[in-house]
Amino acid sequence: MSVFWSSLAGGFLGTLALSTMLAAASELGFTRMDLPFLLGTSVTDNRRRAKVYGYLFHFGLGLSFGILYGICFAAIGRSGWWRGALVGALHALFVSTVLVNAILPVIHRRIGTPETAAHEIALLEAPGFLMLNYGPNTFLVTLVAHVAYGAIVGWAVRV
Repeated sequence: MSVFWSSLAGGFLGTLALSTMLAAASELGFTRMDLPFLLGTSVTDNRRRAKVYGYLFHFGLGLSFGILYGICFAAIGRSGWWRGALVGALHALFVSTVLVNAILPVIHRRIGTPETAAHEIALLEAPGFLMLNYGPNTFLVTLVAHVAYGAIVGWAVRV
């Protein structure tokens, strides 16, 4: 099996695991983060459609990152679950700090910011540093889910 196909399979399985872990954590009250809703509201303000679009967008990102992980593993000539877990941890750290604080509020027009005026209505609260505005366990949930994602992709990729 080529690196591309194994990366794609790993990305699918990893995204399935990551999405399940995040949804379970949200439903069990460990976090208030609803990733499909967060992603889906970037394209619609319809709350029902936002989740559908969000899941589709998240699976697309998961497949894309699986391929990106595979390219990185091919470049170094090694793969494995623990290398994937390490890359997943770095990915979670990047998402929880740079992406949600610097990039997401700029490109997502429905997230509230400190500059949001009183007459403007934001659908979403800004995640904040380490996404702590969504609960004190949100970063830990995100870290564990991304480590699992990376481990699955690293295990699936055959270099």
